[in-house]
Amino acid sequence: MAEKLKIAAYSAAGCGGCEIALLEIHEHIVELAEAADIVFWPAVADLKYADVEAMEDGYIDVCLFNGAIRTTENEEIAHLLRRKSKALVAFGACAAFGGIPGLGNLFSAFELQERAYTTESTDVTDTRPRTHAEDNSSTVPAFRERVSALSGVASIDYLVPGCAPESPQVWGVCQAIIAGELPVGQLTVGAGDRSVCEDCSRPKRGTRVAKFVRPHQIMPEPDWCLLEQGIVCMGPATRSGCGGRCPAAAMPCRGCYGPAGDAIDQGAKMASALGTIIDSEDEQVIIDTIAQVADPTGTFYCFSLPTSLLGGVRTSRKETSR
Repeated sequence: MAEKLKIAAYSAAGCGGCEIALLEIHEHIVELAEAADIVFWPAVADLKYADVEAMEDGYIDVCLFNGAIRTTENEEIAHLLRRKSKALVAFGACAAFGGIPGLGNLFSAFELQERAYTTESTDVTDTRPRTHAEDNSSTVPAFRERVSALSGVASIDYLVPGCAPESPQVWGVCQAIIAGELPVGQLTVGAGDRSVCEDCSRPKRGTRVAKFVRPHQIMPEPDWCLLEQGIVCMGPATRSGCGGRCPAAAMPCRGCYGPAGDAIDQGAKMASALGTIIDSEDEQVIIDTIAQVADPTGTFYCFSLPTSLLGGVRTSRKETSR
């Protein structure tokens, strides 16, 4: 009998949805368990970092790593799992592109912690825990100055996009792992090669947009492209693979599968797409119409800021220590 595969899973800075996505392969989890031993998955088994450290380098066949790199602990474990794994997979949007935690790069780590630990309803003014850097007895890891995707601190072999990846794609990746058929020379797996628009069930009418609105401001028509109705939908700039499920449910695509096609910067591609559908040739009208988009950075780079050309813009507030 062939030796079973050794698989690991780990969650860094994220919401935990990718852990659920792994379980949403439903009855296929039995097939996965028959083909592979899970040697490290803190979310479901009482396994410690020391257990991983004791493994030989390359002992793990495939590690599915989800979550962005926000803390020093995230980075340390990324290095550890890279060393212990033959194949390291950035699983989900946060590990692949930085995800929603990556929007923290719009501020300094100091500013984020000031806001998080400043209370407005009590007399306590400083509730921040002490970190490793301040107190060796502390168990709280320090914030890195910037959030990065997994590839920002360790070399990756594959990335599986999505927030969270859809269960058919997850099982497809698991099948490829079991069969030893992960594609050679291909970085992105578990996703399509087209844009979400090409998979979307909402037909286009070829109309142009006079103004942009937020999703809660209108009741969209059911059989019409959301973007043509003035709702900013990231479909033109986002890789397919989800089946267009959000637009089908009258919610605009938010871009969690990352840049479509050969786009280097997802936000720039989306800004370009918007410029082509505005119902005016007048430069000032175009500028004013684009200005109607609420929170353009958070919209265009909701999941991909750390891996974009911008990377995140630090504010200029002077950092001081208490």
